Amino acid sequence: MTDGKNRKKVFVSLKLPEPLVEMLTRHFDVEVYEKDGLIPQELLCEKARTVDAIVATAWIAIPREVIACAGPNLKAIVNFGVGYNNIDVAAATEKKILVTNTPDVLTDATATFAWCLMLSAARRIGEGERLVRTGKPWHLTPCDFWGCDITGRTLGVVGTGRIGTSFAMKSRGFDMKVLYHDVVDNTTLDRELGARRVDMETLLKESDFISLHVPYIPATHHLIDARAFEIMKPTTVLVNSSRGPVVDEVALAHALKTGQIWGAGIDVYENEPVVNPALFELENIVMTPHVASASPESRQGMARLAAECCIAALNGERPSAVVNPEVLN
Repeated sequence: MTDGKNRKKVFVSLKLPEPLVEMLTRHFDVEVYEKDGLIPQELLCEKARTVDAIVATAWIAIPREVIACAGPNLKAIVNFGVGYNNIDVAAATEKKILVTNTPDVLTDATATFAWCLMLSAARRIGEGERLVRTGKPWHLTPCDFWGCDITGRTLGVVGTGRIGTSFAMKSRGFDMKVLYHDVVDNTTLDRELGARRVDMETLLKESDFISLHVPYIPATHHLIDARAFEIMKPTTVLVNSSRGPVVDEVALAHALKTGQIWGAGIDVYENEPVVNPALFELENIVMTPHVASASPESRQGMARLAAECCIAALNGERPSAVVNPEVLN
């Protein structure tokens, strides 16, 4: 810990859970951007010139233009979240700036929320709630509001890292057949669930439910596009709690509107917080505002891990979650 004028400076680009600020203020001078809405890029550039670390989240873009503004003191960009496509990691690496993230602590919360989306879309929970909230009496017959059965159906999991594996393991209570697509075998799923690793087309063709758990990289941009929807069953429910651009929203809206698929549960969007207006017109989609990790244990754990990474980086130590370790070489 340093004293007075020698204390390093950390800029937190939006309000985050209290443990993060409490931990950081023991070591550094901390400034938090507390205004409503997203921080202007111009202000981020200004801060990058003078601080030692910036704390961001998936909602805060730190592109090459901001990183180009970095002064000699900027040593770390600390991302509050496991995904980091909001940061130009290559630009940060060029300037020897560490990028950290917060894996593990949000795994169960995110996997559980993906199940919430899947169940809600399958059983038409959103439609039912909207009907009840009208305040009008409803007169349903046994032929109304049919949803999708889940028990015994085929679950397709795209991406079986920490979150994808946790999501798939929760299928045991529904006695589901599990298919997964990844670049490597997942021995846990193979052993525990009798899961089968398949190519993407097979997964799209055979799955009744498909849940996406991949990072957003060039190879996963619009991984689910118009052709993918054409391959899916008309009874398929798609869930996305990974990153918005993994799904082509225009194609998604068309697939839902025309009955190419049964429904969708979506927590992330291509241009969030802006959502494709075509999705608002559809009843067969459940939409939430990127809150899959929003549980007390998860968010506070993320706050502590982010603070630990920031402290380590500014003290010249190796953070526990480094995105670009080559900077340390």
